[in-house]
Amino acid sequence: MTDQWHRPLRHVKGGELSPGTTQTSGMRRLEAVSGKTVGSEKVWMGETHVGPTTNSGDHHHGEAETAIYVRSGHPVFVFADGDKEVRIETEPGDYIFVPPYVPHREENPGGEDAVVIIARSSQEGMVVNLPSLWAPVERPEG
Repeated sequence: MTDQWHRPLRHVKGGELSPGTTQTSGMRRLEAVSGKTVGSEKVWMGETHVGPTTNSGDHHHGEAETAIYVRSGHPVFVFADGDKEVRIETEPGDYIFVPPYVPHREENPGGEDAVVIIARSSQEGMVVNLPSLWAPVERPEG
């Protein structure tokens, strides 16, 4: 029997990422590290591709905190602040933090794919698709 401190490391090759995670229109999510793929208990990690001149649908990631690293392209991250739409323009090497339950979308105004690496504080790829950035979001009490 293997004790909890001597379990094997898990290796997920770049060509083995799974599309078997929740998707949002206008983007393609690929799952690398999750409860399903490697048995993780507290983290989800993968990548997202947004094609040239494409926008994702509006969405949020529930109670999960999301950290994003821009690998390639120049994606724009859009969220609502009151009645204003705020746009964060990025370039390779930039990081974005998305707090829990914050509606947002990714846009790619450029001519090349925008690829970002995502890490979430959940073992599953939690995604709630929304009709708009201003859609009401249900948050648990507490």
